[in-house]
Amino acid sequence: MNTVTPNPAAPAPARSTQEAFEGRHFLHAFASFNAGGVPIRIANVLNHLGPAVRHTIVAMDGGFAARSYLSPDLNCDFVPVTAERNLLRTLSLLRAKLRDSNPDLLLTYNWGAIEWALANGLGDGCPHMHFESGFGPEEADGQLTRRVWMRRMALRRIVSLIVPSHTLEDLATRVWRIDRRKVHLIPNGIDCARFARPPVVGAVPGFAKAANELVVGTVAPLRPEKNLARLIQAFAAVADGHRARLLIAGDGGERGKLTALAESLGLAKRVVFAGHVERVEEVLGWFDVFALSSDTEQMPNSLIQAMAAGLPVAATDVGDVRRIVAEENAPFIVPKYDEVGLARSLAHLLEAAPLRAQLGAANRDRARTAYAQDRMFKAYTELYGAALAFRPSAG
Repeated sequence: MNTVTPNPAAPAPARSTQEAFEGRHFLHAFASFNAGGVPIRIANVLNHLGPAVRHTIVAMDGGFAARSYLSPDLNCDFVPVTAERNLLRTLSLLRAKLRDSNPDLLLTYNWGAIEWALANGLGDGCPHMHFESGFGPEEADGQLTRRVWMRRMALRRIVSLIVPSHTLEDLATRVWRIDRRKVHLIPNGIDCARFARPPVVGAVPGFAKAANELVVGTVAPLRPEKNLARLIQAFAAVADGHRARLLIAGDGGERGKLTALAESLGLAKRVVFAGHVERVEEVLGWFDVFALSSDTEQMPNSLIQAMAAGLPVAATDVGDVRRIVAEENAPFIVPKYDEVGLARSLAHLLEAAPLRAQLGAANRDRARTAYAQDRMFKAYTELYGAALAFRPSAG
């Protein structure tokens, strides 16, 4: 089982990345290719591979908003595919799509693409890599038995399984019973320099940071598993003692409920809902403290982006969050149901500018050392090469 570093057993291409994969066809199956952590990360990987590879990107919901992150010179087809109500009919449909598309490599992402994994395993499928990055609210507190069995069946013939966290690595081997030799822990990587920039005036329409004002900020889609109500309530507990506002960058179905909560707590003017922010790096510089209040995460991109921006972090202890932050920042990571503890972490950070600077610098160094995107690109391309060279008789 490989952890943190690229797989030393996978042969690195002797030629350049583009030459190594020249003319290859990758089919990527997503539940959705709308803007979010996984699609944006994969868009960066595809940009790194360059135009030599042909990509078919499938979205089961027909959403392709993350295509804006792809370089215009890439060779990409975008194909919406709607699942049938009956699983057998869905598998038949997907098998036909795979035959017609005839990819050299199938790449599936998270539970929402598990039917593609299952379909490819029926008969002589193509080499297959699966990526698991996290769970929705239905699995925040534990694995669903039906999904465990489905993953065991669907992933039994994969070439490799890529996970970003120790938590998922343990689940994959112990619960899903994936062969340890196939499981690769590759931390998400980012362009650290991109996020270590000053903020841009006007990046959040109508928002201007006042002199001597502090900003607690977060970047998250407004979905139930992000539990931004917890963050708003924790901020409410410390708001009276500080000249501070809470800035939430992100949009989604929970916005109405969260706006109503802020109003009910008397925070209508102190909680700023920025909506979707296309360029997060233009906003992070307004933050003095980064907060994360999720019920479930594995390795949130927003966290490592905030670390690269030199921010201290107050967060819930989910997935690998405590492992990800600098050691000095770990005391400010609290159990996910400890709202009082989260408020205490916020208060401590808001009260101490030298501490914020110290933790921010430590987090920036940690991001640059452990989570630079070049490490991720190297590990991914090594595994792509190994998968393309895979022969069933050798598996």
